[in-house]
Amino acid sequence: MSTLTSTPSDNTDIRPLMSCFPSGVSVVTALDADGAPRGMTCSSLASVALDPATLVVCLRTAGPTPRAALAGGRFAVNLLHEEARCVSDLFASGAPDRFTRTEWHLPLGAGGPHLTRAALAVADCEVVHTVEIGDHTAVFGRVAKVTLADGGEPLLYGRRRYARWSTAPDAPTAEPAAPAPLRLPTALEGGVRVGTLS
Repeated sequence: MSTLTSTPSDNTDIRPLMSCFPSGVSVVTALDADGAPRGMTCSSLASVALDPATLVVCLRTAGPTPRAALAGGRFAVNLLHEEARCVSDLFASGAPDRFTRTEWHLPLGAGGPHLTRAALAVADCEVVHTVEIGDHTAVFGRVAKVTLADGGEPLLYGRRRYARWSTAPDAPTAEPAAPAPLRLPTALEGGVRVGTLS
């Protein structure tokens, strides 16, 4: 059994907490004012509403990707498949040549580059709201289009390491509950005849 330890502070580090919350891995992409592709790895992604379809990504405010998304009003969320760990690492590295080292294309009307060989699914989004908190900006995007790849399984990340969805064990099947014993009146018990049949 694990023991919980608290770390109170004026500036609490929530990274140990969030490492206990495994998630999928995405790369958020956009085009800057010059039409250059921008992108960064992001695991801070959540759905906000189904109607209208809206999601939120939390991006480091100082990076070129959120600046491009906010300036252009659009971005794409590329959900990575489990063979794309190297792409996740590449877009987390800040390498300036990341788009020359992975395959991508820009379909008509896309919110940002689609990572052709790395993405399991892509959501093209229009920025509808932003909230800047500390060193990050929560960018709310209305989903204009969803593109799904043929097959594949999602890449997972938690505890500061990757995992593969295809190797996650299936949940055990619950055994059916045993029927309650049939009770028959056989003797007086508190004024009521009760008994068991076994």
